[in-house]
Amino acid sequence: MFFTPRWKKDTDALIKGAKKFLHYKRDLLKPDRIDEIQSRISDLKAALKSSKRDRVDECSKQLRATCENALPRQAQQSWFEENVEVIFVALVVALGIRSYIIQPFRIPTNSMYPSLNGVVTSNLTEAEFQKEKPWLGGQIYDWASKARRWHRIEAPTSGRIVALEDRSKLFFSRTHVVFDNGASVTFPAPVGETQQALSGGKPFTSPVGSAFKKGEIMFQGTVDGGDLVLVDKISYHFRKPVRGEVFVFDTLGLERKIGNFSSGKTGDQAKATHYIKRLCGVPGDTLRIDSPHLYVNGKIATEKGIANVFRLNNLGLEGGHGYSYARGGDTEIFNSESTLTLSAQAPQGMREYAALGDNSGNSLDSRYWGTAKEFNLVGPALFSLWPFTSGHWGFIK
Repeated sequence: MFFTPRWKKDTDALIKGAKKFLHYKRDLLKPDRIDEIQSRISDLKAALKSSKRDRVDECSKQLRATCENALPRQAQQSWFEENVEVIFVALVVALGIRSYIIQPFRIPTNSMYPSLNGVVTSNLTEAEFQKEKPWLGGQIYDWASKARRWHRIEAPTSGRIVALEDRSKLFFSRTHVVFDNGASVTFPAPVGETQQALSGGKPFTSPVGSAFKKGEIMFQGTVDGGDLVLVDKISYHFRKPVRGEVFVFDTLGLERKIGNFSSGKTGDQAKATHYIKRLCGVPGDTLRIDSPHLYVNGKIATEKGIANVFRLNNLGLEGGHGYSYARGGDTEIFNSESTLTLSAQAPQGMREYAALGDNSGNSLDSRYWGTAKEFNLVGPALFSLWPFTSGHWGFIK
């Protein structure tokens, strides 16, 4: 091999290249072109075997020319076509990553507060609004660093509010505030926060029926966006879900159960297609709450993420701490004696998991509607991406 002449090595490489061209472009080549290329390859092999340099050179030229002219000439792409192709490929790659590897998820409610933030509105008086609202550059900085936006919303008509309609799309929370004459105004927050903002900051007070005059200020203040987190969609294909981690799951098959609690504080969560909670129970576990503690299999849960909740102040009506009982309706955990048991044996895809919000007093979770199935699980919450100053930026614990 070391003593093989250079021209023979080059000829051998040409034959291999022609074969690759034939395999890769076979679907585009006409039958007569395929036959011609195969014939040229055979001629070159025979010439190489004969070791006649002039014959090899001639057959090599013929094979190159045949391959170069085998396909019709294509016009060079314009700059527009090239850019469209690059954008299309980038979109395909991005969609593939989102579908199979990692997906961004915006938290709309405060069910995981203070571990993660949802959308929060703050009413300001006219004097406070004028004093605190920064100049345009400051507003851009507030949005970039805190996901905070400054708003003054005026009534588009004179009349009474008759409905709040959820119009959220992708990462953007939107609510249509509808008046009795059909006019509406868009509020940049989920229904629950819109309800609180239009009620002067009073939680769980409905503004439906409130009357406004055209041009009257309905809301002025700030709207802080919820945390944008990245969800790891691949881990659960290689490991089992772990008690204590924050995870995301869809509500497929749970709509009817969740819909039973669609009023009051749970309204925004009841309409969501994806939830983010803390995984507090795995197959075989039995859960019980003796406020503020969560008991798993008869013992106080010791996982760090769960134990932290015992010490955190919540935003619920009681203003208490730790885990609380579900309120009203046909709920699963409604007092210290009620339990939620997750089947230890279940077909693949039907294994059961319990999901509880860290902000127990303001969370629609397994205490109300029971267990999430394995097929509902999307993946563990991996990284809090934005805003940078929420105190949550980084890997989620």
